[in-house]
Amino acid sequence: MIISASTDYREAARRKLPPFLFHYIDGGAYAEHTLRRNVGDLADIALRQRVLRNMSDLSVNTELWGEKLDIPVVLAPVGLTGMFARRGEVQAARAATRKGVPFTLSTVSVCPIEEVAPAIERPIWFQLYVLRDRGFMKNALERAQAAGVKTLVFTVDMPVPGARYRDAHSGMSGPHAEFRRLLQAVTHPAWAWDVGVNGRPHDLGNVSRYLGKATGLKDYIGWLGANFDPSISWQDLEWIRDFWKGPIVIKGILDPADARDAVGFGADGIIVSNHGGRQLDGVLSSVRALPAIAEAVGGDLKILVDGGVRTGLDVVRLIALGADAVLIGRAFVYALAAAGEAGVVNLLELFEKELRVAMTLTGVKSIAELDRSSLAIDPELTKAIAAEVKQVP
Repeated sequence: MIISASTDYREAARRKLPPFLFHYIDGGAYAEHTLRRNVGDLADIALRQRVLRNMSDLSVNTELWGEKLDIPVVLAPVGLTGMFARRGEVQAARAATRKGVPFTLSTVSVCPIEEVAPAIERPIWFQLYVLRDRGFMKNALERAQAAGVKTLVFTVDMPVPGARYRDAHSGMSGPHAEFRRLLQAVTHPAWAWDVGVNGRPHDLGNVSRYLGKATGLKDYIGWLGANFDPSISWQDLEWIRDFWKGPIVIKGILDPADARDAVGFGADGIIVSNHGGRQLDGVLSSVRALPAIAEAVGGDLKILVDGGVRTGLDVVRLIALGADAVLIGRAFVYALAAAGEAGVVNLLELFEKELRVAMTLTGVKSIAELDRSSLAIDPELTKAIAAEVKQVP
C-alpha cells in the first residue's frame, strides 16, 4: 500500500460511507489490474535528488489557457460526488477555489451547474460525455456557457460502460440493489444524517433539469446505459468544436495516434487517462502511456493526465514526464467523504507541501523547469519511448 494523506482519507471514507458508495469510488473494471498499475507504476518512478541549489525562490504556480493555478492540479470530474458529502460538488468546488485550482463538474453530478457555478468566485470546468441524446448535450453546453464555464472537458473513452463487478457485489447495481443500499445507509448513521437526510435531492441535477423530472441512482445506471454511443467518431464532435467558444479538452487519450487526431480536431488540450482503471482493464497505466504521447504532441496542445495520483510527488513525476497539469479524482473524493470541504482543502495543502519538498530536493525552481532530467530515469527507456513513437502510424 502507498502510504499518503489520501491513504488516511481513504480509510476514513471506508468507515463512514455505505459500502455501495465506497466501492463505487474505490473500484475499477474487471480484475482491476489497471487500477493497481496506475498507483504502482507511478510510485515506481524515481526522482533525481539534487542538493545545494539555492531553492529560496521556488514557485509552484502555473497557467492553463490564461487561468492561473496556485499548484498544477485540477479536481477531476467524478460522477455522483454529491452522494459522498452533503451537496458534495459545491463543497469540493469551494475547496478548490480556496486553494486556487479548478474544479470540474461531471455530467452526472448530483448538484446541477446552476447550483455549483454561482457558489464560487472562479469559473468551474464542465465535463460532458458523448451521448445518443444530442438534445441533452446541446442543452448542457448552453447551460454551461450561461453559467460562465469556459473550459469544456469532453470524455471520449465511454462508448460502452466498463464491467465493474464490485458494483454488483456492493449493492450499487444488481439484484435487490435498492434494498441493500437502504440497509447499508441505516447502518452508517453519520452518512445517513449528513447526506441521506440533509443532502437531498439525491438526483442527477443536470439530467433532471433537462428531463424536467427527478432522477435517482436507478436512473443513473439506466439513463447512462441507454445513452452511451458506440458509433461516435471524430466527425461527430465537429459541431461541438464549432459551438463551444472556450478551450476544449479531450479526456481519455492513451495512444499517440489518438493524441495526434486530437490535434487535428483542434482540441486545446488532452487528458491522458484510462478513466481511473474503470473502463478497459489491462491497458497501460496513465504514467506509462504519458511519455510517448508527450513525445508525439508535446507543444501542439496542453497535456493533462490523471490516474493513480495520491501525492504531490506524483504530480512532480507526471509533469516531469511531459504533463502540463495533473487531475486528481479518488484522492479528493476520499477527503470529501471523510471531512467535507475542510478535508479537500487539507488534502490540497498537503499536495502543495509535498510538491514543494519534491521540487526543492530535485533542484527545480518552477513548474516550467520540470522535465525528465528531474527523474532518475533509464536512458535506454527514453530511447525506447522515442522509437515507439516513430513506429505509430
